[in-house]
Amino acid sequence: MAFLELDGVCKDYGTGPERTEVLKDISLSIEEGEFVAIVGFSGSGKTTLISIIAGLIEPDRGAVRLKGEAIGEPGPDRGVVFQSYSLMPWLTVHGNVALAVDAVFKTDTKADREARTGHYIDMVGLTHAADRRPAELSGGMRQRVAVARALAMSPEVLLLDEPLSALDALTRAKLQDEIEQIWSQDKKTVVMITNDVDEAILLADRIIPLNPGPNATLGPEFKVDIPRPRERHAMNADRRFKTLRGAVTQYLMDVGGEKAADADDRTLPNVTPITQSPPPAYQEAAASPLTSRFVEFGKVTKVYPTPKGPLTVVEDFDLIMKKGEFISLIGHSGCGKSTVLSMVAGLNPITDGGIVLDNKEVSGAGPDRAVVFQAPSLFPWLTARENVALGVDRVYPTAQPGERRDIVEYYLARVGLADAMNKLASELSNGMKQRVGIARAFALSPKLLLLDEPFGMLDSLTRWELQEVLMEVWTRTQVTAICVTHDVDEAILLADRVVMMTNGPRACIGNIMEVDIPRPRSRKALLDHPDYYAYRDELLTFLEEYEDGGKPDRAKAA
Repeated sequence: MAFLELDGVCKDYGTGPERTEVLKDISLSIEEGEFVAIVGFSGSGKTTLISIIAGLIEPDRGAVRLKGEAIGEPGPDRGVVFQSYSLMPWLTVHGNVALAVDAVFKTDTKADREARTGHYIDMVGLTHAADRRPAELSGGMRQRVAVARALAMSPEVLLLDEPLSALDALTRAKLQDEIEQIWSQDKKTVVMITNDVDEAILLADRIIPLNPGPNATLGPEFKVDIPRPRERHAMNADRRFKTLRGAVTQYLMDVGGEKAADADDRTLPNVTPITQSPPPAYQEAAASPLTSRFVEFGKVTKVYPTPKGPLTVVEDFDLIMKKGEFISLIGHSGCGKSTVLSMVAGLNPITDGGIVLDNKEVSGAGPDRAVVFQAPSLFPWLTARENVALGVDRVYPTAQPGERRDIVEYYLARVGLADAMNKLASELSNGMKQRVGIARAFALSPKLLLLDEPFGMLDSLTRWELQEVLMEVWTRTQVTAICVTHDVDEAILLADRVVMMTNGPRACIGNIMEVDIPRPRSRKALLDHPDYYAYRDELLTFLEEYEDGGKPDRAKAA
């Protein structure tokens, strides 16, 4: 008999013709002490599945059994950690954990309950912060409180619903290690929902895809036959890891049905934007330097005043970019990546040094630079078409109305929104909103495209799709581009060079890696390329060296 069993679980939402079957015939057997990762995408029903196991909602058909007994309501035998922290803001770390302990262990003595609370706070490394309230904690620390609270109830099953997806890469890696250590101590049965294939391989005994809904079903299981403890950097060179990672990723891409941009016969009008219309004599005289030194960062430094004195966030950032080059900027959170991007965008004044774009010093924001942020910055009351048209009308003032309309429609079609142009931004999914942002950026015909973690808020499948969309449109335009990311695979996929930044304060360039992989690129081609894991290893090694600080090798960065 399985320790935890799902037998033909189905769940529907809505009524009548609007009724949607979210989960269909979900059957799964999990042994005691097993760690199972369910890999799912947005809209696949993964949170519905974890809520059914937790007893928070009832299945319409089928059953969930724990040790042979049907689950009908929530109970302390199942501890749940959600993506959002769900902490009581008026209670301290100690108070939040004690609240659960006091509810579950009412008959224990006060001293025993206090000891249990302290034990689990210490287990997640928060003894020093026990008296702080959630507002005084970082995102990673809040999620540790949620993990401590769940574990302190001594559940028989630990349910983790994408608990780390909202965290930066470094914090996420540290909490992955802590979850693995805690699991190895107590050997709880764990069901974890994640959209991160590497995370699933690092932590789980089995990986099971939840195919996209509606009518979501479980895909084939992948056994993780890699000995524990697993070290993420060492795994990068492990043949078993590469084979498993390739198989899971390929399956997910296949079931996700990599959506190409809509086929469309629109053509781009031959009109010139105000951002790219210097006199012919100027173009002729400046042709050589503009090609090889199109963007120049000269000892760029950013200092912020603080109550304790000046804080140097970025120091002596030196970089020269060729016209048409794509740079990825990578590093840990707080290393100044977005600060550099905001300075070249003209949104943040430069303290010292300078930035030159196309032979003109950057002194403020302008339409010659287009920015795509992590959160889509759209006007919700306007349609997709109207959001893109706002910028197009400004940078093509002499074009005919029909020509400007054609530009808007051309780029919306290129990003796969030919059938959604007239939808309000408020009616679009996050992935569709980000497509509008990408279309708007390209439609401005900028000299420099700036991308600030543009896919950071999206699930893996949507992120993969939009990376492909970005590459397809960039291949057509060859616009000079800088993309800030913390995703190693994204950095390699997109870039001609990856610029690695050291940790702040006084962050600077620590190393630069050339990516010699033919274009056009796709994720599948990337996985198949013989040098891919060598590139990946170089980036992972750099990030590992800077987990706890470190000083740059200036020679490498030159």
